[in-house]
Amino acid sequence: MNIDIVQHSPALILAIPLLFAFLTPIVDRISEKGRDAILFLGLFIMAFFVSVMAYEVYTVGGWSYVFGGGTATPNGTGSSFFRILFVADGISAMASITLTISAIGAAIYSYKFMEHDTGLNKFNTLFLLMVAGVNGMVLTGDLFNLFVWFEVASVSSAALIAFKNYEGEAVEAALKYMILSVVAGLFFLLSIGFLYGQYGVLNFQLLAENITGTNLDKIALTILVVVLALKAGAVPLHFIIPDAYSMAPGSVTAVLVVASQAGLWVLFRVVFTLYGLAVNTFTLGWIVIVLGILSMFIGVTMALVQKTVKRLMAYHAISQTGYMLLGVGVGLAVLGQPEMDIYGRLAMEGGIFHIINHAMYKGLLFMTAGVIIYETGKRKLDELGGLGHSMKWTMVFFMIGALAIAGIPPFNGFASKLMIYKSVYSFNPLLSIIAMVVSILTLASFVKVFHSIFMGPKDESVSKTTEAPKPMLLGMAILAGVVILFSLFPGLVVSTIVEPAVEALGVIV
Repeated sequence: MNIDIVQHSPALILAIPLLFAFLTPIVDRISEKGRDAILFLGLFIMAFFVSVMAYEVYTVGGWSYVFGGGTATPNGTGSSFFRILFVADGISAMASITLTISAIGAAIYSYKFMEHDTGLNKFNTLFLLMVAGVNGMVLTGDLFNLFVWFEVASVSSAALIAFKNYEGEAVEAALKYMILSVVAGLFFLLSIGFLYGQYGVLNFQLLAENITGTNLDKIALTILVVVLALKAGAVPLHFIIPDAYSMAPGSVTAVLVVASQAGLWVLFRVVFTLYGLAVNTFTLGWIVIVLGILSMFIGVTMALVQKTVKRLMAYHAISQTGYMLLGVGVGLAVLGQPEMDIYGRLAMEGGIFHIINHAMYKGLLFMTAGVIIYETGKRKLDELGGLGHSMKWTMVFFMIGALAIAGIPPFNGFASKLMIYKSVYSFNPLLSIIAMVVSILTLASFVKVFHSIFMGPKDESVSKTTEAPKPMLLGMAILAGVVILFSLFPGLVVSTIVEPAVEALGVIV
């Protein structure tokens, strides 16, 4: 029987990490090296199918795939009310590419970072489950399976946050993450019930064709926005992110950033593709804008007063989420206004471009923080100093990530932020000014961190510190390489990856 791997690639992208997650504990009984090989083999095979899917999306177009249906159907011709549906389009391709790069870099990094820990068969299994859960969230084409993958991603993420269970704070952070994820999941299920009770379908496309903007529709939308904003770590629903990011192992945090961003990708699908013009997009857009401004400003101001390196970076991650919400919020607010269509589209492109940029440079920064903790055993900034003398490559990678997150030209963070500044200024100049001030504060914060960690004489307690092991340097180099590549060719990235993602939302702005 001939199998068209292109058309089946969305299902295979999910099946591979699930299969290898199952194989990991079995192979571990035979060989520890085989266990690690299984992790890498699973990720690289998944990367192959992600490449196949993305190439087809970018050269031919997207499609919908009904699992068990025997055939793949062209995008936009949903055929089943209850079968599992996967969607291959610009959004899912961009999200899967982002996750794959981060996961491979983090897995290589973790090979050395986790070597002194026990239970690595469980770690590898959970890592693959988290990857599958995040991919499932962005690939699924119906609400109930979105809920299932949301739970898979949440449970595996919580377990990985608590993996270093000999640290009490890690267990506490994981418990908070799990409790709030469970509560969010229950409300998610309630919103699904509201929509299914009215329309009798769960398929995104069929729901989008039927939603009329009833009061129950608006209640369901409110719940979905709150749940997905919580997942993304947007203020004022950000309270699980600082603990989770700061206590998770360094290799996990890089992927956890993408897991949080999956909440944004799904949020954009909900507000544009699912609801579209069925609700007041101007009001909804301003709600998203306010969430973005709050996240930007509160995130960066809280980062300025942090005393530990990973917690500081966690608050900066919240702040950067604000830029994404701001850009897409403006695009939503001007939806249906022809006189603002150019600015609305540019704002959306900037916000979505910033998602993939943020995943790369923030994952890189968390990895550098993990290296510092790994080599010194210290987390507090006032206990570090002078590490640039012995950790030159780590210092270089930190500088790349710091300059990118601060939006310094010509780095990729500058390219996406400039798109946001220009478009948002045309909508409301004050919002653009706030965004620029936040970037200045971000730069000031990272200058301070850089000086505290790498400059000056070495602190006596870290005088014997050496450079990171080669696998950890390689993991960081992968993300740093992508940052540099996106910095050199931002226009190509926008035209190839970002614009199809905007078009996939199904609304012309």
